[in-house]
Amino acid sequence: MNGALHISLDWHDWLNLFGHYLLLSLMSLGGAISTTSEMHRFLVEQHGWLTQAQFNDSIAIAQAAPGPNVLFVALMGWYVGINAGSTTAALLGVLVTMTGILLPSTIFTYQVAQWGQRNRELRPVRAFKQGMAPVVIALLLSTAWILATSAGGPGVHWPLWLLALVSCLLIWRTRLHLLWVLGAGALLGALGIV
Repeated sequence: MNGALHISLDWHDWLNLFGHYLLLSLMSLGGAISTTSEMHRFLVEQHGWLTQAQFNDSIAIAQAAPGPNVLFVALMGWYVGINAGSTTAALLGVLVTMTGILLPSTIFTYQVAQWGQRNRELRPVRAFKQGMAPVVIALLLSTAWILATSAGGPGVHWPLWLLALVSCLLIWRTRLHLLWVLGAGALLGALGIV
């Protein structure tokens, strides 16, 4: 299980985890994935409740699996509970993290969507929508940076970094469908090139 930890969590720790995910939910304008740098700081660096490998695996498995990409939050909660020592704690971890990340953002999104639909022609509403795009992109880039540098920088895994750069350029400058780029990356990985 990727270097499981042995941690002890009391009710205060569970409440702290829930509260932190409630706050992250309000920051997750680009989806929960946009807050992974803060999740990393909280779970791996500050509390040591997850290992770096568990953190990376949570994101990789959830992104590869069909379904909503927010499932990585459930996996992080699962790993926290497993590290606390039991399947019951793992289920509690899933419940705490998923409820924390989904509850505020769901209610907020529902209310704002209703208001935005009624006022979609107002200049401030249009400006807000356009202004949020760079914020979301920056949050996603911070996530990409954490995941990319955890295994070493460009000098260590230069073929992987080169593939990422070429993929970005192809997607940006051509009309090549994203699935072709993903397929090419999978093939290069299967052949052991990257």
